[in-house]
Amino acid sequence: MTQTDQHPHVRTALRYHEAVARLAAPEELAEFLHPDMTHSQLPNALFPAGADRDRAETLAASARARTLLAAQSYDVTNAVVTGDQVALEIRWSGTLATGFGDLPAGHVMRAHIAAFLEFRDGRIIAQRNYDCYEPLA
Repeated sequence: MTQTDQHPHVRTALRYHEAVARLAAPEELAEFLHPDMTHSQLPNALFPAGADRDRAETLAASARARTLLAAQSYDVTNAVVTGDQVALEIRWSGTLATGFGDLPAGHVMRAHIAAFLEFRDGRIIAQRNYDCYEPLA
């Protein structure tokens, strides 16, 4: 384990992404999130206008993901921490449980993600995602 991996915020960020990857129930994910948490997804192939969510909306989105995805993985390739902020570089893949647009069930989507998490009281208070999806065809 590197020194960065030993930082409590990095450990929490990694455990959070592990829980998201296994499509954990919203009640479990809520333990990682500060009550005032906000999540911003910058514009991308799935959300052309981007998305801004509060904690309740973030948890509802995770519940929807459980119906859309059969499986997903987050391979964190880099983590940088400064103060109460963690930046993660992630390779994501998700296998569709059902068809999505023109994509059939079983299709594997892939994205390269930069996630920036800010912590307060040991929990995530803000998350910004820059999701770069590989071609969806």
